[in-house]
Amino acid sequence: MTVHASWYLILGAVLFSIGAVGILVRRNVLVMFMCVELMLNAANLTFVTFSRELNDVAGQASVFFVLVVAAAEVVVGMGIIVSIFRNMRSSIADDIHVLKG
Repeated sequence: MTVHASWYLILGAVLFSIGAVGILVRRNVLVMFMCVELMLNAANLTFVTFSRELNDVAGQASVFFVLVVAAAEVVVGMGIIVSIFRNMRSSIADDIHVLKG
């Protein structure tokens, strides 16, 4: 029994949609970061699927760079969240104005 590439692409589209809806609906910054990570992982699944179907390593190399960017995004984002949380004791997306200085 083999799983066709269309199933992986459908799963990637569903995961990306869940992440996009989570970003648009939620106000908690931590949940928003998790949704961004979900969207990046959906893109990675799509890259790996096309890489497998086309017998090309370029998609897997793209996944490596996406993971590096995701790690950098988490480091910078968590630094911002921690600085907001120290001042406000909450992590709502509307509290970004606290960082003005």
